[in-house]
Amino acid sequence: MDAIRFSTVSRLALAGLLTLGLAADALAVRRTEDSLALVPASAGTVGVIRWNELKSSPLGPKIFSSMDEISADGDAARFLQETGLTPREDIDTVIVAMSPGGHPGPGDDDGLVIFEGRFDTNKIGDALKSRGAVLTKAPTGDAYYRLEGRVQDQEGAVALVNPGLIVAGSEPAVLAALARKESGGSGGLMSGEGLGKFLSRVDTSASAWALVDMARFTQGATGEGGGEGEPSRAVVGAMKSVTLLALQAKVHGDAVDLEATGLTPDAEKRDLLEDSLRGVLAMWRMAVSEKSPELVSVIRKFQVEHDTDSVSIRGSLPGSFLRSLAAQRHAIKN
Repeated sequence: MDAIRFSTVSRLALAGLLTLGLAADALAVRRTEDSLALVPASAGTVGVIRWNELKSSPLGPKIFSSMDEISADGDAARFLQETGLTPREDIDTVIVAMSPGGHPGPGDDDGLVIFEGRFDTNKIGDALKSRGAVLTKAPTGDAYYRLEGRVQDQEGAVALVNPGLIVAGSEPAVLAALARKESGGSGGLMSGEGLGKFLSRVDTSASAWALVDMARFTQGATGEGGGEGEPSRAVVGAMKSVTLLALQAKVHGDAVDLEATGLTPDAEKRDLLEDSLRGVLAMWRMAVSEKSPELVSVIRKFQVEHDTDSVSIRGSLPGSFLRSLAAQRHAIKN
């Protein structure tokens, strides 16, 4: 009898351990470590910049010189000194999501910025508190800092999720992002909803990329737009029919490959957009032929293509051209 009782207890204990293990696995599956999953599918635009890849490109010096200017500006410099944070070394990726005009509709989230990298969360937390931030607990149990001042008419907030991830933005946006992290990305970009339906339109491993819901951003827009010359005006006109804009840039050796794609269901507008883009390229070639003849061959290599629902323009900017452009701007600035 004792042997039977021991066998029964053993089986129950084993079943209990298995149940606990399965529950732990289920919880692990629910949470997500994918930063893109924290972006709301309802966002009007989402953009990703991989700083660590751009460091090695000819664009790097220009980008990081701008960051250095910010780092040397008053309280920003003091904040970086207190936290030991060096943006050009410690930040790997920046993800930005916004709603059109900063006025989200019901159920939408305000602006959100996600940083991936290496962060001393204790020092950053202390620096935030010294500037009036209040440590608060989210419904998910995560701690976050409510900031002084407002972001898009909402309280600002920063969540130091872990030493590799920081989420910042309006308080509702940060709370919603933390909730998506806990729920496995439900309602987020990776769920295949909203802009998430169009992720296949970009290479998400590119050095930088963006998706823009043009239908939302152009609501209420009027006027013909700027730009000189008939091709430019035609592009502006044709862009009014574009429902989605997909942009990407990829560091390729010493060059940066660029691509922009516009989706439109109107076949006639697609033809107009394609023709207009070709016209703009031709106009640019003529405009720079005397002052910058080296740019003519660069523009000539750009290609305009179309498929059943979109028009794309793609090309590559060589490192020599990018460095020359940066040098010219630096000379003008000085």
